[in-house]
Amino acid sequence: MYTERVSRLTGAVVWTKRPTGTAVQPVLPDGCMDLLWSEGRLLVAGPDTRPYAPEGPDRSWAGVRFFPGTAPALLGVPAHELRDLRADLADLWPAARVRRLCGRIAAAPDPARALEDIALERAAEAEAPDPLLRRLVECLGEGRPVSATAAELGVGERRLHRRCLTAFGYGPKTLSRILRLRRALALARAGTPYAETAIRAGYADQPHLAREVRRLAGMPLGELLAGGG
Repeated sequence: MYTERVSRLTGAVVWTKRPTGTAVQPVLPDGCMDLLWSEGRLLVAGPDTRPYAPEGPDRSWAGVRFFPGTAPALLGVPAHELRDLRADLADLWPAARVRRLCGRIAAAPDPARALEDIALERAAEAEAPDPLLRRLVECLGEGRPVSATAAELGVGERRLHRRCLTAFGYGPKTLSRILRLRRALALARAGTPYAETAIRAGYADQPHLAREVRRLAGMPLGELLAGGG
């Protein structure tokens, strides 16, 4: 069973997942990175460009999902180095520090809250999130073109692309596609007909929506929604 709540860290979400005995659903691209805890390990989920299928048996997880573009500054690693990866935090931070954090979470009555506390502490040490990146996410999330958004932000498209690689793991056009998929899924889950969903989410037509869902989610829209994706 999956549950989530708004984090005390601005823009983040704290979530937990318990085994259900059913098939494990793939994790879809969402523009975010996560700090994860499971079975005594601290990991980082890098930015996905394709569906991620967890390996092995279903197990318990706790996580903090950071607002798009904010995790690299907290973790101290460019997002593109973790693209489509799940990495041990000990590969990014000193091993002794990670062992102490693992012991702290393991001893906590609520691992998810302990994980959130660690994220809050790290955020207090790091520089404040770049407001340009937040505005970029807002604009692209509204369906605005990349070129128009770059012009509004006063950033050249090449420079914006470089900043996006560091913050999101990929360029602004890929980020735009992923955020558009999230809009479409929200509409379709709410019962909006697929043809209307396509137009309202910013696709040319329903076949365009179907192709993008297959590319980014790995399955047809109807199958994805039936599985709870």
